[in-house]
Amino acid sequence: MSQFIENANWRYATKKFDTTKKVSAEDLATLKEAIRLSASSFGLQLYKVIVVENPEVRAKLQAVSWGQTQVTEASHLLVFANQTTVSNTDVDTYIKNIASTRNLPEVSLVGFADYMKGAISNIPEEVKPIWNAKQTYIALSNLLNAAAELKIDVTPMEGFVPAQYNEILGLDKLNLNATLVAPIGYRHEEDATQHYAKVRKSNEDLFITI
Repeated sequence: MSQFIENANWRYATKKFDTTKKVSAEDLATLKEAIRLSASSFGLQLYKVIVVENPEVRAKLQAVSWGQTQVTEASHLLVFANQTTVSNTDVDTYIKNIASTRNLPEVSLVGFADYMKGAISNIPEEVKPIWNAKQTYIALSNLLNAAAELKIDVTPMEGFVPAQYNEILGLDKLNLNATLVAPIGYRHEEDATQHYAKVRKSNEDLFITI
């Protein structure tokens, strides 16, 4: 646990990436696995993560990301995108995955499937995309922690125009909406931000014990 705290103190929102350093295929696979293993409501994982490597596409995305250079300078750009809808089909697909993974008959999971479908049907349609979007933040936290352990920098970003990302990446056609952007790579030695003391609330200000 002490290592986890050290990693949390080490990481920061990198402002300038070293363009000469690239995340290895092995480390990228580890980060993908950390994201894949993230918790989500019911385990449905109603989102996709787009790994953008194409420099031309990233240049277009930078233009709609308030000009932030991390989008183009980082080794890779990860875009978290939530499904804009959720339906019984999503539940059925998940049930098939459970049955296959755990070697169970699907009929044994009917009760669980009906429970999920009932719960989801009670969520107002306009709230469902928000519910889905929240799950991407949980996945992002797994990325942040795994990357810190590998000493890979991540800059979580909400400073972009989702509609433009959707258009550039063709997400609208995939029933997806960009919610989070996460450039990953290695901090540049000239990024002065890495030397700033981490500023957080004190325990007294942050926690309430009842």
